[in-house]
Amino acid sequence: MKRILLVMMIISSGILANTAQAGNWEIAAQAWTFHKFTLTETLEKMEQLDIRYIELFPKQKFSPTDDRTTHFSMSEEQREYLKTLLKKHKIKVTSYGVISPQKEEEWKQLFEFAKAMGIKTIVSEPKQELLPMIDKLCVKYKIRVALHNHPDPTRYWDPEIVLKALEGRSEYMGACTDVGHWTRSGLDATECLKKLEGKIFEIHMKDVNKTTTEGHAVVWGEGVIDWTKVFGELKRQNFKGKFVIEHEYNWTKPVPDLKKNLEFFSTATKAIK
Repeated sequence: MKRILLVMMIISSGILANTAQAGNWEIAAQAWTFHKFTLTETLEKMEQLDIRYIELFPKQKFSPTDDRTTHFSMSEEQREYLKTLLKKHKIKVTSYGVISPQKEEEWKQLFEFAKAMGIKTIVSEPKQELLPMIDKLCVKYKIRVALHNHPDPTRYWDPEIVLKALEGRSEYMGACTDVGHWTRSGLDATECLKKLEGKIFEIHMKDVNKTTTEGHAVVWGEGVIDWTKVFGELKRQNFKGKFVIEHEYNWTKPVPDLKKNLEFFSTATKAIK
């Protein structure tokens, strides 16, 4: 309730700006938020929201008349078309996932795709026995792999598992931390962020209404996550990565909720900074 009142006070004072950037902190959108739509429709909605960075996911159709998808196995011609489409909407793809190939050849193809597209981070939940091979590819291509957490009992649900997996790995391997999924697993998001200090490449942003796996996404500030503590901890860590919206609710009409999320991000981070 205090967090909601804080936002209302700032809105009434005229400070609010609907922006996808606060200081050095920038918002991206996980395309999965728009998975009921095609990529062209997604980019149009992102442009309306003034979100300029996207994390592509592998199975989104290009358009209502083009059934080809954003899978990393796409042809060179399709990659060039994707670049043209992104440029048209002034949106940059900064990361790609969640994707977890099973074979080395697929990983090599994925890294080649990321290189061709200028993608800096691959978000994944790979089998741990593949990590040495993946790390070598990270170093070769100078492209990062961020281990992502879904809720318990998935492969990297607990930050302690992530830390163990990253032991002895290169600087190109780190974490994509989903604060909502941590909360749905009964973990404290702020404490989890503390454990992964120095390893966090990006944040998957969602608020949730319960601290159980039955919980679902809600507008930021209306759920159970203490964002004052989360943003305060990330400020302490001098976090410089992207905050990636992954709003897994109101699938067919996401824009109104996303506008509220952006408003909350702007006001809450200004209060912290």
